[in-house]
Amino acid sequence: MMQKRNLLVVLVAVAAVALGGWYWLGRANEAAQARATADAAQVSVPVAQVRRGDVSDTLKIAGAFKPFQDVEIHAKVAGYIRNIYVDVGSHVKEGQVLAVLEVPELAAQVTGAEAARRAAQQQIQRAQGDLERARSAHAAAHSAYTRLKQAADSRAGLVAQQEVDDSQAKDLEAEGQMSAAQASLSAAQQQFEVAQANEKQANAMSAYTRIVAPFDGVVTVRSADTGTLVAAGTSESTQAIPVVRLAQYSVLRLVLPIPESVSAQIRVGQAMTVRVQALNQDITGKVSRFADALNEQTRTMETEVDFPNADNHLLPGMYAEATITYNQQHNVLTIPLEAVQHEGNDSSSDKGNGKRGSVLVVNAQNEVERRQVTLGHEGDSRVVVLTGLADGERVILGARSDLRPGQTVVPKEAGSITSAIHRERANA
Repeated sequence: MMQKRNLLVVLVAVAAVALGGWYWLGRANEAAQARATADAAQVSVPVAQVRRGDVSDTLKIAGAFKPFQDVEIHAKVAGYIRNIYVDVGSHVKEGQVLAVLEVPELAAQVTGAEAARRAAQQQIQRAQGDLERARSAHAAAHSAYTRLKQAADSRAGLVAQQEVDDSQAKDLEAEGQMSAAQASLSAAQQQFEVAQANEKQANAMSAYTRIVAPFDGVVTVRSADTGTLVAAGTSESTQAIPVVRLAQYSVLRLVLPIPESVSAQIRVGQAMTVRVQALNQDITGKVSRFADALNEQTRTMETEVDFPNADNHLLPGMYAEATITYNQQHNVLTIPLEAVQHEGNDSSSDKGNGKRGSVLVVNAQNEVERRQVTLGHEGDSRVVVLTGLADGERVILGARSDLRPGQTVVPKEAGSITSAIHRERANA
């Protein structure tokens, strides 16, 4: 009997322990579910602040450097190369003699022009002497006539009228000879001027036998050697070859084909950054000039940027990638592009061309709000907000269809999330 009673007590104790364990286990499960529910209700979301800043568009476009000046230097007169002083790669200065031509017939023309000038000068001297004699003869004849005329007028019959008439005729003849001598002198002077002009022309053509550099540069091509017969560069003959080709490398032009959609935004003096792949270097420059017209085939506008190159670290033909910034707006309210859900255009917006959209905002209580906004210009990474948001508010990044207005969330700044991801990757 005692054994049955002890067994019953043991069974009751075991049942009590089992019942207590089941109760505490159930409470633990409920607590865990409650914590899970609370954790699920407070989702971590990446946020970014609405802030003021600058927005702009950028265009990356490839171009190539070319010499600032690149010319083929021809001979002005035909002749043989007597001496050539440069070769490919020679650095020359403006006015430096590159080659000298041998033109014998041109030397003869110079000698003949000098002789013609001297002869014309002597003719002037002779004409001047003839004019002085004619003036003296006219003065004597005029004086004689004047005296006879005065005597005849003072007393009738004192001088025969025939003598007076003869004296007057001699006076008129001397005056005519003086006029003829004056005309001869004028003709001699004109002839001298013609001879001077011919001499200057001959000397100018003779000066062209010395081929000089028109600017500081580098010889890139040499097409003639000593003894080569070169034709005049003004000749239409196909045999007129250049003596050398000269390029200016101290300044290079970067030629960029700007597309039609951006051409209206280009301005002289506009800054840009240029990446030179061959040098693994970034350089800055400003727009120097543009065509102000589109190429009909490519629908692009040729734009040039000048770069000083005194040390010749840049070479013509090098490719470069230019980054052009345009459509710049300063101190405007902006948010990241990934925070916006676009909803189309709205003609009733403040500026008439704003676009409507919506964003999810985390308020001061860390609750989600859906906000309608009017958007302005979109940059590369941020968009201008015209209405609907204030400076300093927090917007949720990315499309979060799982979030509901009024839901409590745990906001995480996008910058800190990115830094945490980088740390995790580094530790891995």
